[in-house]
Amino acid sequence: MSKLIIVESPTKAKTISKFLGRDYRVLSSFGHIRDLPKSELGVDVEHGFTPSYIIPTQSKKHVTELKKAAKESDEVLLASDEDREGEAIAWHVAEVLGINPEKAKRITFHEITKTAIEHALEHPRALDLNLVDAQQARRILDRLVGYELSPFLWNKVRRGLSAGRVQSVAMRLVVERERERHAFNIEEYWSIEAECAKDTTVFPAKLVEAEGKKIDKMEIKTEAEAKAIIEKVQGVPLRVIDIVEKQLSKAPPTPYTTSSLQIDANNKLGMSAKQTMTLAQQLYETGHITYMRTDSTNLADKFLGEAQTFLQEAFGAAYATGQKKYKTDKKGAQEAHEAIRPTDCSHTPERLKDGLEPRAWKLYDLIWRRTLASQMPGAKLNQIRVDMEVKNHVFRANGSSIIFDGYMKIYQGAKEKFLPELKKDDQVDVRLLTPSQHFTEPPPRYSDASLVKALEEFGIGRPSTYAPTISTIIERGYVDRDEHKKLFPTDIAMIVNDLLVDHFPQIVDFAFTANLEKELDDVAEGTIKHGPMLKKFYEPFHKNLVEKTKTLTRDDVMPDRVLGDDPSTGLPIIARTGRYGAYVQVGHWSEEDKADKKNKPKSASLLKGMNIESITLEDALQCLSLPRTLGIQDDGTTLTAAVGRFGPYVTDKKVFASIKEPLSPLTITLEQAKELMAAKKQAAIPLAELGKDPVSGGDIVVRTGRYGPYVTDGKTNASLGKKIDPTSLTHDQAVDLLEKKRSEPPKRFGRKGAKSKETENG
Repeated sequence: MSKLIIVESPTKAKTISKFLGRDYRVLSSFGHIRDLPKSELGVDVEHGFTPSYIIPTQSKKHVTELKKAAKESDEVLLASDEDREGEAIAWHVAEVLGINPEKAKRITFHEITKTAIEHALEHPRALDLNLVDAQQARRILDRLVGYELSPFLWNKVRRGLSAGRVQSVAMRLVVERERERHAFNIEEYWSIEAECAKDTTVFPAKLVEAEGKKIDKMEIKTEAEAKAIIEKVQGVPLRVIDIVEKQLSKAPPTPYTTSSLQIDANNKLGMSAKQTMTLAQQLYETGHITYMRTDSTNLADKFLGEAQTFLQEAFGAAYATGQKKYKTDKKGAQEAHEAIRPTDCSHTPERLKDGLEPRAWKLYDLIWRRTLASQMPGAKLNQIRVDMEVKNHVFRANGSSIIFDGYMKIYQGAKEKFLPELKKDDQVDVRLLTPSQHFTEPPPRYSDASLVKALEEFGIGRPSTYAPTISTIIERGYVDRDEHKKLFPTDIAMIVNDLLVDHFPQIVDFAFTANLEKELDDVAEGTIKHGPMLKKFYEPFHKNLVEKTKTLTRDDVMPDRVLGDDPSTGLPIIARTGRYGAYVQVGHWSEEDKADKKNKPKSASLLKGMNIESITLEDALQCLSLPRTLGIQDDGTTLTAAVGRFGPYVTDKKVFASIKEPLSPLTITLEQAKELMAAKKQAAIPLAELGKDPVSGGDIVVRTGRYGPYVTDGKTNASLGKKIDPTSLTHDQAVDLLEKKRSEPPKRFGRKGAKSKETENG
């Protein structure tokens, strides 16, 4: 009897095939095989919000293959992932293949192992249509918001913008944090540290009390105050007046959920949420970890037993003190029913190091250590606090040592800080007293980790949405990353956010968005129907949109800011937002001159780090000072520094070289500019010239680009990747690469369909 198993990923299909016999054939649907059309709303709002699905062009080949395979098989099993998205993918496949959804056979598994696959095959179930309804409701909600609100933004702000039910809330968080930072009042304060010595041990201590008064963070305001204290106490040894010693127990961490994995990977490995989920997907589909979209901290009983056996054999009985079960406290927790863990705890990171791509291995190492640590005993530390006095001033030293490392043996080992043996009334020498200047810091910008944490705390989104939501607000130009990979809003984000907050408050309201998520959970549980839920949201939203379309103007949304007068002309300097972002302009441009395209005022783009809300007259004058003439090159051409649509650059009018931080167009020297130009000209020299392309007739050359070596005929560019040596590429190989690139469908930007769960983000 031949059986067809349909999954959503070709990698997953390949892994599953290894565990099955000849009677089974495993094929992939390549994500969703049906979606709402791109050219229209695709939802009948007048008749129960019925969606109109189509088979996209890129899916038709896969559908044909699946239909053919289904006819040749005695039984079809739907085996997409075990969450709402996976349930919907299975339902779409059943619909397209003509299988009655109520009679379709569905199998699910939390890990891709032989045991899990065999168990799933022995226990098929029916499709859960409540989960399907919940996924469809989410998709329809996001389509209603995106397809109705985005054109409104095109009309009132600029073309190409988008709005989304979850992405707009995430954008609001980033915008409001930046405004908190701008409003923050920075204050100076000082601290005093002592370099202490007892016998041969040197250790630090910090001033915590002065003349009976505790030294809080902001107590010492100026350098003069700090130096006055140092003058009082220097040259005299410290006397130990108090020693406090206590033991501290640290509980092991809980296993990873989707959000905690994204947070840890960002903090410890520097990975974005999107990178983390891409690598986790690879690890899951190749059978190394369990399903990676989950908000459960539960672990399977079988794994708990295996973990205790492994820990005892690897580290001894002291590190295997019994199974630990963790309860998921998060309200509305759903998706999968187990935490993210390795499928086999005996597959240590050391064992897999040569078989995994380096970044995937780092993530696996993190997951393996965190999971095994959750099943180990807590750590016991000894903490010591020593207070030392001199002339009624108290300095404090802290030390710690490990009594028993417990889970820290493999995860987040504690750093010991040793102090010398001290007792009350001992004298301690002071080698150096150092005053240190500090400034209060504004709230930090969001990282991927802290934004995921904020979204989770507000109850916004679900495990499958965090990473794509962050990716979306970056790709749409609302958010960018600074030099520390932290998130900050663009000028257009602030404009769109204010527009939504003022005129569509429900779209960006935290509680309202969280409640919609709760209602989607209720649909998944079958306690409410999705039709009435969608109607309750859509009718007031649509009515408000129609009204605002009629009454709001672009000037209402994007008012100009007059910063002051230009010292040289006396004309007002105006900050405005245009097609390519914010800029400053000297004087007004009359409608008559604008129509005739004459007397255009001098203008300049804002420099990186500036924004239209906080830019000052001085900032604007700096921007308007560009372009700067830097000097003459050896060949007699003049070099200038300027700012354009794609950022700051230097140029001799023929070659343009980008200016990267820490260099600035305001301060770059002639010599620095010459170096940039030389590097740009060197990069423009082809690595190889391979003759003519038979299709385009263009010259085939190999060049080095921003993302590595590539081959081009002047029209089509094809990356060589890491496996092809650019110096040994032949003409025929280059022609093949270019032809393959031409045959690929063009990349589309803007609104996206839900080809996979990674794009289903609102």
